[in-house]
Amino acid sequence: MAHYLGELYRLGGHEEFVSPSAVAAEVEVSAPAAARMFGRMEGMKLVEREPYRGVRLTSKGSVQALREIRAHRLSEAFLVRVMDYGWHEAHDLADRIAEIADDEFVNRMEAKAGFPRRCPHGEPIPDREGHMPKLNDRPLTELSQGDRGTISRVRIREPEKLEYLAKEGLFPEIAFRVEAKAPFGGPIRLRLDAREVVLGSEISSRVWVEGHRTT
Repeated sequence: MAHYLGELYRLGGHEEFVSPSAVAAEVEVSAPAAARMFGRMEGMKLVEREPYRGVRLTSKGSVQALREIRAHRLSEAFLVRVMDYGWHEAHDLADRIAEIADDEFVNRMEAKAGFPRRCPHGEPIPDREGHMPKLNDRPLTELSQGDRGTISRVRIREPEKLEYLAKEGLFPEIAFRVEAKAPFGGPIRLRLDAREVVLGSEISSRVWVEGHRTT
């Protein structure tokens, strides 16, 4: 249930209705299994459902979702910062840790990891009061040639893609300049200091950045 809550929040379910099939895809279960779980969650007043609109978190559900997200992202930070796991290894392990971690355990991981504000992938970590920091970022694909920016977060879970980005040095907080951008969803060429990296449109759309347009 914690996974459902977290994924629903990540998909925007704290603000609007989300398709149950979209949540099912993220949790990696069938649509009927998701429907059964949402029925249970509705009975617990964690979500509300409306035909043809989908499912949305209630206030109670949002609180529980933020606790799950905090536990997961701090688990990732702990694994990478303290246990020396790669950022491509942390997600699945963090899921298992978050399942058993109470608030005290999570707070201790937070302290051991140095009170991080973001997970290794750049996603913001809710504080102990359940407040989620606001970000002002957007997909890399929205920038134009000549724009400069900083990588904010990498919204990718596939280990092989994270390993590729790590090999190319594309981590959160890395600064770049858009050297070239092919039309019609083509690749984007970035300059990082003295070298260049080319990213396809699929990965570029999942790398979120804080940037500004050149004038």
